[in-house]
Amino acid sequence: MYRGNRISVVIPCHNEEEGVRAVLAQMPALVDEVLVVDNASTDRTAAVARELGARVVFEGRKGYGRAYKTGFAAARGDIVVTMDGDGTYPPDSIPLLLYVLVEEKLDFITARRWYSRSGQAKSPIRLLGNAILSGAMMCLFFKFIIDSQSGMWVFRREVLRKIGPRSDSMALSEELKILAFTHRELRCLEMPIYYGERIGTSKLNIWRDGFGNLFFLVRMRLVLGRRRRVAVVTPLPRPETGAETVVARAPAEGAS
Repeated sequence: MYRGNRISVVIPCHNEEEGVRAVLAQMPALVDEVLVVDNASTDRTAAVARELGARVVFEGRKGYGRAYKTGFAAARGDIVVTMDGDGTYPPDSIPLLLYVLVEEKLDFITARRWYSRSGQAKSPIRLLGNAILSGAMMCLFFKFIIDSQSGMWVFRREVLRKIGPRSDSMALSEELKILAFTHRELRCLEMPIYYGERIGTSKLNIWRDGFGNLFFLVRMRLVLGRRRRVAVVTPLPRPETGAETVVARAPAEGAS
């Protein structure tokens, strides 16, 4: 519990037996529930999570987005925190992120991986891929987000009802950020954190997921553009009879 808010941590896992053990062992006491979403694991991920006090929910269809949406639906907290089960995002970052969210009256925070605690740099290809995708997001949506691929977010539960993410794939990470940062009613922030070294083997396919995320950004830009061009029907009085006529007009700039 934090300042009267119940805190849920959602962790999607696919064969993260080793990593999830380390992550759960470091979970702060203020977290009310930890949901581990077992995404078709074939190892002891679910058993280890239960042993360490997590609530396990199952999503048999593989997919990063599917796992997260299943976890979001099961979460009971007022504030939701997300992280991977591989040790990349340190649980001890949670208290500070919550403090900023609540004290600054924000709705959504995405964590920016700023500096490695181990001193080990990311691979050049991953750094380049993240830079390309983050640059594409900035150019297409005019939102300055340095780490578009970050998987650690902290947000109020009602945000999900307002933005309704749909992606079943890795692109959910981009979708959430775009929908939140472009929503008129939501106050959002990107906040730097230290990041840890990955435990276990990465499930990411750099080329497939990278190009998939890039195509998703372009497709989403087109979808949002069409929404902005949809006519708004405004009733106007007809002077000679007092009856109403219907005039279609384009929405104001920035409307969604």
